[in-house]
Amino acid sequence: MGRADSSFRRCLAHLALVLLLLLPGTAKGADGVLLQGLDKITARVSTIEAPINKPVRFGSLEITALACDKRPPEELPESAAHLIIRDIRPDEGPVKLFRGWMFASSPALSALEHPVYDIWVLDCLNDR
Repeated sequence: MGRADSSFRRCLAHLALVLLLLLPGTAKGADGVLLQGLDKITARVSTIEAPINKPVRFGSLEITALACDKRPPEELPESAAHLIIRDIRPDEGPVKLFRGWMFASSPALSALEHPVYDIWVLDCLNDR
């Protein structure tokens, strides 16, 4: 993927977020994000609960959810999470792999690119 493709996808992700937040009925104040992770080596799929502002680990990845926005049930379904994903390796310093918004309905729009792991948003976790 070229640099222009990456910039275009990033612009689309930001536009989608703006539309999500500007349309009436956007629910805010999530406690965390429900993610799904795939380890491509073992083919193991895991569900990950990431509380807001508390790093969680998935393999060598450290995932920090900064925010999660979800549309109410009567609106068109959409959940979006603002994430920071770093690769933590014992022999090297942390490497930032991803920082931005991921959308549950369009995981390829703003995706983590990693040779071993895939991460995508399932839903926001709200007060229980």
